[in-house]
Amino acid sequence: MSQKKYKTNRESRITISQLMLPSHSNFSGKIHGGYILSLMDQIAFACASKHSEAYCVTASVDKVDFLNPIEVGELVTLKASVNHVGTTSMVVGVRIEAENIQTGTVKHCNSSYFTMVAKNQEGKSIPIPGLILENKTAIRRFVRSSIRKEDARVRRDRFKASEFEMESHLEVLKQYNVKIRLKN
Repeated sequence: MSQKKYKTNRESRITISQLMLPSHSNFSGKIHGGYILSLMDQIAFACASKHSEAYCVTASVDKVDFLNPIEVGELVTLKASVNHVGTTSMVVGVRIEAENIQTGTVKHCNSSYFTMVAKNQEGKSIPIPGLILENKTAIRRFVRSSIRKEDARVRRDRFKASEFEMESHLEVLKQYNVKIRLKN
């Protein structure tokens, strides 16, 4: 890694576009979600590797909502930028838009957040450059990522098997389409 201690997200931002082919479609004729996830992981890897100047692995993916279907023949554009950094990890925001190339209509299809970790050749996590926040959008994305990470930690701790109190949640289950049959 270079001696540079901080980078802007502009320095590692990546945009790729790809035409969606029939071979990318599922049985209903829409582009397969798994194919889109694979593209998202690739661009997150490229963005994180560019920021960290190291090989990166995907540690987690937060909130994948498929907002609009992608059709065969549409031009899909994926945009990735580093929204948050820790010591060895970074959150890469990925946005997907699909354009009907005949009409020019563009639709937002997905936004997701990939936590990527920089690794050395031995597979050990390594320090990454810090992030220079240059504008209100960068500050908003950094803070939002910080809160999302804290919310995930609280959620994880709240439902640890060793600390979960089933009785306190049984009433909530009555509003769901479930039947409880506890076996002793």
